[in-house]
Amino acid sequence: MPATSSTTRTDPKPAAAEAEREARLTRADWLALALETLVSDGIDQVKIQIMAKQLNVARSSFYWHFESREALLDAMLQEWLQKNTGPIIERALRPAADINLALITVSECWLHRSLFDHTLDVAVRLWARRSDEVRRVVLQADTMRTDAIRAMFMRYGYEETDALIRARTIYFTQIGQFTLEDIEPPPLRRKHAIDYIRIFTGVSLNEAHLRAISAIFG
Repeated sequence: MPATSSTTRTDPKPAAAEAEREARLTRADWLALALETLVSDGIDQVKIQIMAKQLNVARSSFYWHFESREALLDAMLQEWLQKNTGPIIERALRPAADINLALITVSECWLHRSLFDHTLDVAVRLWARRSDEVRRVVLQADTMRTDAIRAMFMRYGYEETDALIRARTIYFTQIGQFTLEDIEPPPLRRKHAIDYIRIFTGVSLNEAHLRAISAIFG
């Protein structure tokens, strides 16, 4: 009878497959999953072990891209700032023929998730309730956004206090709608947009304004 070897052979295929998956993963993959988890499950579920299991890789692969969970959290905040604040500021700075067209350009952010991800914004605000540091960043972002809109109004001749109150009213109204999940059907939203623009600026809309609104609603 042949002797039985006591040496256990390990199939190299699973280990090789795992190594290949880890090699394909990028920092952006971990960051995207962290942000998705924040939106769907909250900050408590943004954990290295949980995400590694979802990505089907070893926990250690995380540390090729981030020094710690805290480094990941910082990156998440920076990504949110860039994604949700940058487009508002950029559009508020764009030249336009009049204040109505300028505000319509900014309002495009509220309609397209690629310009302003409202689900992520709400998730970060919920996170801020549990972290003084995150709350500080959120308040800073709110100030940057309203300042950009205020400066936009002032470029079109509005007095500083008037411009500030209009900017705050516009911004708080929109953030409030997202927080309350008060998202109107597109036809009603388009109809209301005409009145919102008129009331926010105090200037009646003409045909050029109506065409611009139709264009951003697709």
